[in-house]
Amino acid sequence: MVPALCGIAVHFDPYHPALPPAVLEYFEQMLQEAFKSASKFENSGRIVEVPVCYDPVFALDLEEISLLTKVAKHDVQKLHASSKHLVLMVGFSPGQPYIGGLDPRLSVPRRATPRTRMPAGAVAIANAQTCVYPFDTPGGWNIIGRTPLRVFDAARDPASLFAPGDRVRFVEISRTEFERLA
Repeated sequence: MVPALCGIAVHFDPYHPALPPAVLEYFEQMLQEAFKSASKFENSGRIVEVPVCYDPVFALDLEEISLLTKVAKHDVQKLHASSKHLVLMVGFSPGQPYIGGLDPRLSVPRRATPRTRMPAGAVAIANAQTCVYPFDTPGGWNIIGRTPLRVFDAARDPASLFAPGDRVRFVEISRTEFERLA
């Protein structure tokens, strides 16, 4: 079973000798059990505090977000930092969190033209979510700030800063503090 943001894929070998005869009923039962335990998910994680510099040098799309949402730039930052964020899943690239809980007033679509390079540590929003890019990768989300934290480090245990179920608290920092932490 492979959970994703909006679905679950079930992969199996239809010829495996241990496969139960009523395979669809078997998987339905497994899914029902998974859904029952999902109610524990929201409060099961750690609280991960993420320092974010919302300085214009890092907040590449702040002006556009402000225009789209009709929310003042300084209020975009405040609304983002004060939302109750929850890591829904980790994917796309190693350690990249998909974080729900974005204030609905900040819901903007993905960029019409993705960037060829989102800088590592970019804090970006799209629709009702936030993500934090662990590496320099292409991406189409709207950048509102940057964290100096290393989101993914293969030498660290665990390698990913985030895990599904973690609650995330974004904490505004100055550019000077960003440079000190970086």
